[in-house]
Amino acid sequence: MQATAHIIDGKAAARRLRETVAIEVSRLQQAHGLRPGLAVVLVGQDPASDIYVRNKGRQTNEAGMLSREYRLDASVSEAEVLELIDTLNRDPEIHGILAQLPMPAHIDEQRVIETISPQKDVDGFHPLNAGELANGTPGALVPCTPLGCLFMLREHFHGDLSGQNALVIGRSNIVGKPMAQLLLQESCTVTIAHSRTRDLPAVCRRADIVVAAVGRPEMVRGDWVAPGAVVMDVGINRLPVEGGKSRLVGDVAFDEVCQVASAITPVPGGVGPMTIACLLRNTVIAACRQAGVSCELP
Repeated sequence: MQATAHIIDGKAAARRLRETVAIEVSRLQQAHGLRPGLAVVLVGQDPASDIYVRNKGRQTNEAGMLSREYRLDASVSEAEVLELIDTLNRDPEIHGILAQLPMPAHIDEQRVIETISPQKDVDGFHPLNAGELANGTPGALVPCTPLGCLFMLREHFHGDLSGQNALVIGRSNIVGKPMAQLLLQESCTVTIAHSRTRDLPAVCRRADIVVAAVGRPEMVRGDWVAPGAVVMDVGINRLPVEGGKSRLVGDVAFDEVCQVASAITPVPGGVGPMTIACLLRNTVIAACRQAGVSCELP
């Protein structure tokens, strides 16, 4: 059956945002001699993280920004990681610090996050930045994946999400909770669903917007979704296929949901590309704040 939903192109949206970032980086260099700098700390050899870090570095350089990568052996001590972050906190060339997760089990990820200066926390995970988002502080540094979802939703709804019934499936600090906060700030009526939600399919059918961020492959089925709903699939899951290979799928049964939704993000090529673009955007904003100059990014 042919898909009827509009496919929200995350690659195209990310390209537009990166182009806007590159223009702003050029302006900052010419007007203020300011070159935003991003440092990424990667511990161990997680293959998915390695690919992600490589893409971040390439896109940071393409935007005209300074990119530094710190690849540490999996056996590195927590104290050494914290010492590196403390050094980066004091480095005037670095305006954004990203500690790539997951880290090895012997390293306390929350302690690492809390060691990053809130002003350089371009992932938006520090408790102070999470508190600013919860308070609705204008310009708070916001986690990149939910921010990317919001940019695409704003574009789809022509800037006005007010009054929409939004369901966020998942309550993580990385996606679920900040996504709900951002949708509240857009004047949506927001529900957060999770593993203890009763009759999740019925809850889902009441939503105009569904953001699936639960980490379970193809969990959201076609008969869960109200006709005309907009579905943002944040999940990235690998399913085995014949020959020992695997394929990427989201948290949404794409082929089924396409028949009822009005719009949907694909996996891959949906939310993922926007995550890195928003990371670059956050780094430029952080650089402007640290330099005390205005920023012209959305």
